[in-house]
Amino acid sequence: MKTIDLNGKTALVTGGAGQLGREIVRGLAECGANVVISYNTSGEYANELKEEITKKYGVKAITVQADITSISSIEKMKAYIKSEFEHVDILVLNAVIQYVWATIIDQNPEDYESQFKSSIMQFVYMTKAFVPDMIENRSGRVIAINSECAMQAFAYQSAYVAGKRGLDGLMRVLAREVGEYNITVNEVAPGFTISDNCRNDGPEVSNRHQDWAYIDRVPLRRRGKDEDVANAVCFLASDMASFMTGVYLSVSGGNVMPCI
Repeated sequence: MKTIDLNGKTALVTGGAGQLGREIVRGLAECGANVVISYNTSGEYANELKEEITKKYGVKAITVQADITSISSIEKMKAYIKSEFEHVDILVLNAVIQYVWATIIDQNPEDYESQFKSSIMQFVYMTKAFVPDMIENRSGRVIAINSECAMQAFAYQSAYVAGKRGLDGLMRVLAREVGEYNITVNEVAPGFTISDNCRNDGPEVSNRHQDWAYIDRVPLRRRGKDEDVANAVCFLASDMASFMTGVYLSVSGGNVMPCI
């Protein structure tokens, strides 16, 4: 039986100490990849995560602080990574700026700017910094974390949806631009996911009304777990997905279903 083998690969995860990021880091390390844990403000947790995965999986891991909305900060991060690793094979764009959702009428215009910066400009800056080495090596994986919200376009989601739908377009363009170099470019789109911030609420869901209302819409009748998202990332990072590019992969229990 084939297994996901990322031994000898180096993965960079932005937002690597965040709710989804930390499980993605663990998943990549379990598959054998060395990992760069990029963080903005969660340095203490990033270092704890580094110690955890190096001891548990025997991989090499480093942490690096960076503002993913700043090209100069990303260039500094790249220089540090190059001093520790030959190059980045797997680029996982997971970081996002959090904000309070409201209607378009009430949403602060600055929130649209923040989503543009953390979705669109993160993608542009990270591509410029790390994809040229992939082109030179004629190999690489670019994986962005999108969202089921990009397909739903529900009320109150406007700033988030604007950023994520823009990200989707950029990913598809890049997939066409770099495919000839054996670089795949894909997206993982989670639904309402259980992670550390709500794991203790119960084995599947909390008792909050909105959680049960959400599950009623999901064909699999449960919320996904951060591990489900990490599994999808690891699959797309592996040779098992070598002929898949330009994919928007929904990890939502069927809550959204991309269709022809």
